[in-house]
Amino acid sequence: MRAIVALLVVSLASPSVSISDRWASPVLRSGIQCTPAMHLKGGCGFLGVYGSTLDHNTLRMKILQLSRTIRHRGPDGSGIHMIPLEKDVPGSRISALGHERLAIVGAMDDPQERKEARVGDHQRLHTLSGNQPLFSHDRSAALAINGEIYNHEKLKPLLKDKTDFRTKSDCEVVVHLYKERGDEVASLLDGDFAFAIAGDKGEFYAARDPMGVDSMYMGWGADGSVWFASEMKCLVTECKKIEQFPPGHYWSHKTKQLVRYYNPKWFGFEAAQQKLNLDLIRTTFVEAISKRLMTDVPYGVLLSGGLDSSLVASCVVKMCDLAGKPRPATFSIGLKGSPDLFNARKVADMLGTEHHEFHFTVQEGIDAVQDVIYHLETYDVTTIRAGTPMFILARKIKAMGVKMVLSGEGADEELGGYLYFHKAPNAQEFHEECVRKLQGLYLYDCLRANKATMAWGLEARVPFLDKDFLDVVMNLDASFKMIKKGEKEQFIEKWVMREAFNKPDSKGEIYLPKEVLFRQKEQFSDGVGYDWIDGLKAHANRVVDDTMFAFREHRFPYNTPGTKEAYFARSIFESFYPDETCIKTVPGGPSVACSTAKAVEWDEAWKQAAAAGSMLDQSGRAVDVHDSAAKCF
Repeated sequence: MRAIVALLVVSLASPSVSISDRWASPVLRSGIQCTPAMHLKGGCGFLGVYGSTLDHNTLRMKILQLSRTIRHRGPDGSGIHMIPLEKDVPGSRISALGHERLAIVGAMDDPQERKEARVGDHQRLHTLSGNQPLFSHDRSAALAINGEIYNHEKLKPLLKDKTDFRTKSDCEVVVHLYKERGDEVASLLDGDFAFAIAGDKGEFYAARDPMGVDSMYMGWGADGSVWFASEMKCLVTECKKIEQFPPGHYWSHKTKQLVRYYNPKWFGFEAAQQKLNLDLIRTTFVEAISKRLMTDVPYGVLLSGGLDSSLVASCVVKMCDLAGKPRPATFSIGLKGSPDLFNARKVADMLGTEHHEFHFTVQEGIDAVQDVIYHLETYDVTTIRAGTPMFILARKIKAMGVKMVLSGEGADEELGGYLYFHKAPNAQEFHEECVRKLQGLYLYDCLRANKATMAWGLEARVPFLDKDFLDVVMNLDASFKMIKKGEKEQFIEKWVMREAFNKPDSKGEIYLPKEVLFRQKEQFSDGVGYDWIDGLKAHANRVVDDTMFAFREHRFPYNTPGTKEAYFARSIFESFYPDETCIKTVPGGPSVACSTAKAVEWDEAWKQAAAAGSMLDQSGRAVDVHDSAAKCF
């Protein structure tokens, strides 16, 4: 998914805005902060361990030391909590939670309190009410969490204990729900999250959101301890085995096993029987965006000029207009003359935003690759290609004081937007490939979006992966998603999404011009400029000679690289993460233009190439339906 322009909304320092309303916001020309919903919490990094044999002081120092490796995810505060599995038992194993906080939600919510706060009264203005760990009312359970709980207000009435919450954090409800509902808690949440809870009676519970929007790993120590963390780099020195924590699962001390809690009916093809309802698609998507505008800090929208990011930007601008707020500025990145820069400006002009462009060169991208691989913790070629410009842009966005962005990940997986979907032989194959792509998102695009932004303390939110929206588009009869080239309907990938917004809004205004609404899919690593991929390949060909490449199976027996570009990426990855258990957290297998291995079978030429051991190209240009972006307008 190409989403690489930040649409930034910031507070304007004007006489009509009190200092207490604008204390955290930088100044741009564009206007007042547009925040249709005003609550706070934050993206962060966390670390947890269950049942360590280390003594209290040694483990505490260990948690502090390891937490520093993810401080980039949460530069606004730190916290730690230690709990013995057995109280008053000398030598008891210990559980611990560490947390690095990025403050997004938790600032003062009461407008009157804001008004009355003294200038410079940072403690009152920011309250640190979301500092972690968060505790149950009796302090018997502690929570360390990275994420947002969008239905937190709806969950509060479900609690039997009506004691007032200690904080304004949307995540505090999680620890109270756990105390009353136990292992059921993850299934009750609507949001993006990765968390761990430790109790004073030896309880431990960890869970990850349904699609894996927020990064999470788990590992096993030599002493039988079990570790959980936002990023793998926390675990490499302590764990003999490391895996990515699977989305839609929880782990409990009761069984010490992973349990799937998210199992929607649309995982099976038989459930995809709903008739097309364009109004439902549109309204559910708009609501998904509205949920994610829960912030007290300057935020933006990643915009590439493609369909997905443009729709997000258009909807946000309309919400700002409805709220009587100025339209926000837009920011883009790409090589000079790239398709994304051209299309982003076209969308920005249509939306009436103040637009700024950032450029990077091929050499600057190559220079950043080492840092990208360290932070993304992958050697997957496509993820690195797309992650590099996103990583560069995230740094620029954060430098402007922005802490949260909306992004378009997930649209191509749920709607069949990649160009290889043109080859799908029937509706069942189409639907099942969408399911496979969604189930694997945490290994690729979600991993990229989360870590490329959080490397700089910037949080990305993804409305296309909203649970309610997923149910609408994935329960849809997949025949409506099939591409029927030359027909009046379904003549282009993601036609249902395009057509849902191919009508005026309540004011009679369009969402997007047709040349944007019906622009062909352009993968992000292509859209920032075709020379980026070509230049990266050329660099890899220079630094990996033929002799090195000929012996690649001996150096890399697992997931042996099929190209010099893949060899180059793998070499850098293993310089940071040489252990076999880390290497095996990255998937492999044949793929073309981001397909799964199963979809390679849709085309005889792809199938034969894969059987011969040839490495298929991951660029969208590898599919024969691709149009050069220069011909799109």
